[in-house]
Amino acid sequence: MAECVGVDSSTSAHTMDKSIILPPDEIFRNLENAKRFAIDIGGSLTKLAYYSTVQHKVAKVRSFDHTAKEAHSDKLYEISVQEEVTARLHFIKFENTYIETCLDFIKDHLVNTETKVIKATGGGAHKFKDLIEKKLGLKVDKEDEMTCLIKGCNFVLRNIPHEAFVYTKHADSEFRFQTTHPDIFPYLLVNIGSGVSIVKVESEDKFERIGGSSIANLPTPALMFSYFGQRFDELLQLASKGQHTSVDMLVKDIYGGSYGSLGLTGDLIASSFGKSATADKEFPKEDMAKSLLHMISNDIGQLACLYAKLHNLSRVYFGGFFIRGHPVTMHTITYSINYFTKGEVQALFLRHEGYLGAIGAFLKGAEEDNPNQYRWVENYAGSSGLMSVSPDMNPMQRARSGTFDMLEMDRLERQLVKLPLLQDPSSYIPDTVDLTEDALAREYWLFCFEDALDGVVQRAVASQPDLPEAPERAEKFRQKYRHKLQTLRHQPFAYGSLTVRSLLDTREHCLNEFNFPDPYSKIKQRENDLALKYYLKAVKALEKLEWEDRQLALVSGVLAGNVFDWGAKAVSDVLESDPEFGFEEAKRQLEERPWLVDCYDQWFERLKGPPHRCALFFVDNSGVDIILGVIPFVRELLSRGTEVVLASNSGPALNDVTNVLTLDSFSYSFLLSSRLDKVLATLVRERKTDLVIIEGMGRAIHTNYYAMLSCESLKMAVIKNSWLADRLGGKLFSVVFKYEVPAGKPSQDCSASIPL
Repeated sequence: MAECVGVDSSTSAHTMDKSIILPPDEIFRNLENAKRFAIDIGGSLTKLAYYSTVQHKVAKVRSFDHTAKEAHSDKLYEISVQEEVTARLHFIKFENTYIETCLDFIKDHLVNTETKVIKATGGGAHKFKDLIEKKLGLKVDKEDEMTCLIKGCNFVLRNIPHEAFVYTKHADSEFRFQTTHPDIFPYLLVNIGSGVSIVKVESEDKFERIGGSSIANLPTPALMFSYFGQRFDELLQLASKGQHTSVDMLVKDIYGGSYGSLGLTGDLIASSFGKSATADKEFPKEDMAKSLLHMISNDIGQLACLYAKLHNLSRVYFGGFFIRGHPVTMHTITYSINYFTKGEVQALFLRHEGYLGAIGAFLKGAEEDNPNQYRWVENYAGSSGLMSVSPDMNPMQRARSGTFDMLEMDRLERQLVKLPLLQDPSSYIPDTVDLTEDALAREYWLFCFEDALDGVVQRAVASQPDLPEAPERAEKFRQKYRHKLQTLRHQPFAYGSLTVRSLLDTREHCLNEFNFPDPYSKIKQRENDLALKYYLKAVKALEKLEWEDRQLALVSGVLAGNVFDWGAKAVSDVLESDPEFGFEEAKRQLEERPWLVDCYDQWFERLKGPPHRCALFFVDNSGVDIILGVIPFVRELLSRGTEVVLASNSGPALNDVTNVLTLDSFSYSFLLSSRLDKVLATLVRERKTDLVIIEGMGRAIHTNYYAMLSCESLKMAVIKNSWLADRLGGKLFSVVFKYEVPAGKPSQDCSASIPL
């Protein structure tokens, strides 16, 4: 969320305000490369959407052919930084008060646009049509509001994993994000704006408005100003401080307690505003506002429940101007839904529900490019995130007036599909610990990332020694990422479930934003060179061992390679203080058997049986880890007659956190999660893969530790964090070696439980 300067909060909603300053590096970014526009104008808020192409740096590896003329070179490869162009979607939300100023800003910064038409939707599209055409010189093409709303909803549900959430007031984590089901249909959308529309959505293009109500028209501006003297947001803040029981008549006020024969509890509202109708006195405005909010929410909740049951729908999403992330409204609607359905239906809210109309209008205008054929991911560096306006969120609370919310999404060029080897893709949750719910872990990891920030900045500058502006860009990265961490400290729900993986992804997005594709490139190149020179010696030493000893040595090699992790402070301190620290030294650091989780004996017995058909091995794409640990292990599998598929990130990775089902070059993490590259998925299926190997603390501990696969699996990692080791009941460099066999297949028992 970006703030504006010099805004008078008393400015009338009907007056165009020109006193704000719009920083181009934060709001309406990359306008010089904008190509398409869409706009959704409601009664109070404007949402603008546009598409742009973004040029940024990427690190590429060039290998050398040592059998040809380049054989005299000492280099095995080199890392070069190249320019790459990707597509980005931008969505900005602001008050209608600033629409003229924003249109002027866009006109002044728009350079080469091929756009001749701007798609428009919402009730204000007609009102501001002439102003838009005059300012931008674009023809306004109006689109159906409901069609845009549904298209936008389908888009965010399909592309943003933690889009939907349940709101539970007074819980340890008020926001509980849902894992989106692979099939998002059917669902019920309850859109609460100036009225209520209830829409049944059955497919991408099939939906029907099955009901509605005018009840939400009660809190109109006239009512709010005539009685409360408040705008709508201020009314909600007022309601959050009120006690509706002083105004509403409860069951116990009539019957002296519960009405047991009818199942009515004493605290149930029998009559909204009931006491105010019989008492000759003034009631506090806070209490009246709370009563009004309860009345509207309860009626809407009951309507939604009736339609959901009538049409046999279990997923009900709420959105519209009435919601907008306000805890008071979400709580009252949630309470109503729970009461009327006895918990059978959950009230689901959307992080980006305010953008649905603008997204849908944009998609209508971009149909020739078929944006739905791609996958789009949220760019945390350019997105505001979900911002609570709850009064008890004072440290990061900002007034709604004079602020701009942003959402940016980057396009992934690869087609992504579900991993065939997950037992149940719909129930797969990649992250082992949800920091949104675990306050102690959250505080620790936020401190870790903030503490490591100076080191990341130094390495970013060192990775580009020939670019004099690198220190300035690195400082901008520091400021942006630190701001993100501060936001997440106070509002951990801002980007969905907060996890170690999302903290790393946020850092990657911020680094990429300031053109630092791989801050660790110099370190990696040095580490790779040393590992490659040592490789033949390591392989020959393994070949001299007896078969039984070699199997344990190969596992120890993978684990020792996993020790080399510049992202782990305990390891980076050792590597920086002792440049001679090598592979053999890493082996000596490992915990002796029995390990913290030790299924090696079961794995060893399995090796005495027939070979696996094909092993899928998720690995780092660089360093001692893969060269001296993974490759020798793979050679042994190949010698047994097992085909091996190595899967790694296509781009540089500062982390090895994995949602094993996503392999892409944007997020710089690959996941077992819900999608992966279609080529890899096809290969896995064709080769009848029957073994999955996941190594690394990020891939096998922070993520995927509880992932259930339909084939055998190995999860190997070294705990390189003292705090985490202590929490798991181990010590620094404790070992996790988890071998799992799907239920129903013969296996020896292995106790592999640690208190994650």
